[in-house]
Amino acid sequence: MSESGFLLYESSPGSPRILVRVEDESVWLSQAQMVELFQTSKQNISLHIKNVFEEGELSEGSVVKEYLTTASDGKSYRVLHYNLDVIISVGYRVRSHVGTQFRIWATQRLREYLIKGFVLDDQKLKEQATVGDYFDELLERIRDIRSSEKLLYKRIREICALSVDHVSGAAESQKFFAMVQNKLHFAVTGLTAAEIVKKRANAKAPNMGLTSFSGDVVRKKDVTIAKNYLRADEIETLNLLVAQFLDFAELQAKRRLSIRMEEWLGRLDGILNLNGLATLGDAGRVSAHVSELHAHQEYQAFEVVRRELKEKELASEPDVVIDLEDRLKSLDQSRRSIE
Repeated sequence: MSESGFLLYESSPGSPRILVRVEDESVWLSQAQMVELFQTSKQNISLHIKNVFEEGELSEGSVVKEYLTTASDGKSYRVLHYNLDVIISVGYRVRSHVGTQFRIWATQRLREYLIKGFVLDDQKLKEQATVGDYFDELLERIRDIRSSEKLLYKRIREICALSVDHVSGAAESQKFFAMVQNKLHFAVTGLTAAEIVKKRANAKAPNMGLTSFSGDVVRKKDVTIAKNYLRADEIETLNLLVAQFLDFAELQAKRRLSIRMEEWLGRLDGILNLNGLATLGDAGRVSAHVSELHAHQEYQAFEVVRRELKEKELASEPDVVIDLEDRLKSLDQSRRSIE
């Protein structure tokens, strides 16, 4: 869990609401928030935190983080935050029952996150002012997750297994997945997955033409995935279509209807037609092998340019250091002459 999230904590109706940061499998509060939580003075909280570290109860390096927060004056400040271990330790020293209450609440929320990968903040959902935006964002994230190649393949395999004419075997599942994926990509872009990669993978383009990729920089494993080249509007359409197809498949399973694999493809075409989108009738003009070969060749060229730029950047650093040293010497000499 590396991304930050926020939850509202309210110990009892009418008590102060505290915006709790969730990150790195823990919850985090500032000193000011602990003052609010335990209803005591800042000096008291500060003293207890100091004692926690001085007595060796906790190691400061692993339980304290600095976050940029916006104050009431509208300006941003760097503020120290303390994780659940510190909060509990302070709670035992100040008001143990409040600390215990908070620990139970936080542990439940963290467990929910670790199991499900997300936490639904019921209190936040009840706030009318934020419901629309929160649900819109949540739905968009769920759609994007469902359409990821890894999860989509898993669901397509499940659909394949539901078919009455299904024969167990990875090759058959992969073929069925490729056909479904190509139909979806073609409906969105007019190109199959292989054609998208062949057309859009470009060593001269920023990030090689990719609009999304894992990590901070483009890697070889990223360049053969068609979805990584889609524009934001194309991804949005793809996500909606995937959601429709998976919801339809789920309903068929619930109704215990027997459907052949060919019929699944026909039903997908029906969904695409219903949305006024084009349907793919063949395997396309570019094979997966040709597409992959092209992507890897472009990546090699892209990597050469990237490496050269990095080397130039590193080579220029000594010059900057030398120039800085010369300026400092010149400044020092000027000062001496003045003296």
